[in-house]
Amino acid sequence: MNRVIHPDVVRNLALAILASSTAPALLLDGDLTVIAGSSSFYAAFALVPKNVAGRPVFKLGAGEWDVPQLRSLLSATLCGHARIEAYEMDLKGGAAPRRLMLNAQKLDYGDTEQVRLLLTISDVTEARISEKLKDDLLREKAILLKELQHRVANSLQIIASVLMQSARRVQSEEARGHLHDAHNRVMSIATLQQQLAASRLGDVELRGYFTQLCESLGASMIHDHDQLSIAVTADGSSVNADISVSLGLIVTELVINALKHAFPGERSGKILVDYHSHEANWTLSVSDNGVGTPESLADARPGLGTSIVEALANQLEATVETEGGYPGTTVSVTHSEV
Repeated sequence: MNRVIHPDVVRNLALAILASSTAPALLLDGDLTVIAGSSSFYAAFALVPKNVAGRPVFKLGAGEWDVPQLRSLLSATLCGHARIEAYEMDLKGGAAPRRLMLNAQKLDYGDTEQVRLLLTISDVTEARISEKLKDDLLREKAILLKELQHRVANSLQIIASVLMQSARRVQSEEARGHLHDAHNRVMSIATLQQQLAASRLGDVELRGYFTQLCESLGASMIHDHDQLSIAVTADGSSVNADISVSLGLIVTELVINALKHAFPGERSGKILVDYHSHEANWTLSVSDNGVGTPESLADARPGLGTSIVEALANQLEATVETEGGYPGTTVSVTHSEV
């Protein structure tokens, strides 16, 4: 059995809610006439209490509250067909428009003759201005970054072209070899830059990343793809951009080293790039079925590529191991959480 609460109790309870509210709020009756407002409402909108109570909400101020959609939503809320939650509207009265967020709830105390509506208002003008400023800054940053990436790509292409032209002109085979190495490294960096620029996510998926990188290296260093090939096997791991750059540079150095030394005398073969991870532990390996190398890096004469790989591995807090023999060589870079 529903119990009807005395109208004075309803009114006093509603007014108590208003009095305890630190947010601007209005208590409306079934005709959407203002019964009372919170002191924060009067302060926020520079209205005098005696000019608010007893007036329809749509006639407050200079009529700026008379918004057709708000009128429809409040009426639907009174009938129980809707509920206003985080509805935003522009209040255009005053010196400058204000962005408001409104919430309205019907107060039901079991008496159909005593319908009350509690309307709360939040001024989100500054928040929306800040959001727009943030969006504008992000958009500007994206434009600048795109321009920077374009210039970096052009610069890398120019450097690669200059190195290749220089390699054609020099007489020394040793100098020509160094220039070709530099050219291949610049092209691999260009591929890294292109791949990362194309990624719109914070993380980089490694299988596709390594595949594109190896395709670029093969295109510039393998003359007969029926004789030599590079394959990539990797799980579905993704890493952040900084780590992906280091891993890509390691792959570049190890693949270049294998192409230069593992298949002398037009020897045919295959290079395999593999990456697998489990939680924080991961292993990157580059193996070939070539002529083989000494069993440890310490036994081999350290070159630029070896130094680069070791330095990058140290940055990743990883260790480098080489398994050499005949046939083939495998270099593994491993990161293990203790």
